[in-house]
Amino acid sequence: MASSVFHAPCGAPSIKQLECQKYVGLRPSVTLRFNCVKTKTVTTRRLVVTASKSHDGTTKKLGISDAECEAAVVAGNIPEAPPVPPKPAAPAGTPVVPSLPLSRRPRRNRKSPAMRASFQETNLSPANFVYPLFIHEGEEDTPIGAMPGCYRLGWRHGLVQEVAKARDVGVNSVVLFPKVPDALKSPTGDEAYNDNGLVPRTIWLLKDRYPDLVIYTDVALDPYSSDGHDGIVREDGVIMNDETVHQLCKQAVSQARAGADVVSPSDMMDGRVGAIRAALDAEGFQHVSIMSYTAKYASSFYGPFREALDSNPRFGDKKTKLQRGSS
Repeated sequence: MASSVFHAPCGAPSIKQLECQKYVGLRPSVTLRFNCVKTKTVTTRRLVVTASKSHDGTTKKLGISDAECEAAVVAGNIPEAPPVPPKPAAPAGTPVVPSLPLSRRPRRNRKSPAMRASFQETNLSPANFVYPLFIHEGEEDTPIGAMPGCYRLGWRHGLVQEVAKARDVGVNSVVLFPKVPDALKSPTGDEAYNDNGLVPRTIWLLKDRYPDLVIYTDVALDPYSSDGHDGIVREDGVIMNDETVHQLCKQAVSQARAGADVVSPSDMMDGRVGAIRAALDAEGFQHVSIMSYTAKYASSFYGPFREALDSNPRFGDKKTKLQRGSS
């Protein structure tokens, strides 16, 4: 079976080897082949900024601007975050068996008290809410013009404080939406599955501070696309569905590897939920849940959200993937 190491922009380490087969389409039995290339890991100088707490429980700021933070990341000087905890060991004598080919595993939504509180029925409480949070590479919180009172939060500072406030009132689930530096965007959105990207680093940091926090992640290419679309765009303007799904699978696996509890595909590509489930299971993430968007409409109400992520389409619109109001 072919495997590959995919390019990670700006000298960031390439992601773990990923099985290419079975990642596109709903049927695992379909054999698909992809051209895979191996790359060398480039050793880069890092801006050493650990996620350790200062005496007051917060990460110290360096006093640099948002532009300087983004420039450092683009140059490969990526701030450090806490490592992913090792996988718990099974007791001695546990048989080594292949994973069952199950696409439905209800127990993944009952794996912890926090997850059970999120999904239990006939009881509405703050534990049922999922708090959307916008993040960026900068140190300071930046106001979002189209969303009065909302901010892009610095991932090491404002975000941690905001999550603490949410937990104080009983909200223990968050979903992360990144604003990615323009220099890291590309037509194929490869930064989406950079294991050392903004979202994985944020997950590491939050899980280090709040191990029982339930973290949802957005699975879509538009924050990482230089075209601002949710998929790879052909030269005639057509969104390429299956090739985009392949990228989304790699993105979801990268997020799961960082510690995400729930991946949330918002791209609206055909077949992406089944393909993502197969990709997660193939990489050993059967415990990670999927919260997919079932319907999205071509509406101007998405305007402020796209401003928050700096993901407005550079041309055309998104009507080939979004429903009309009368659909």
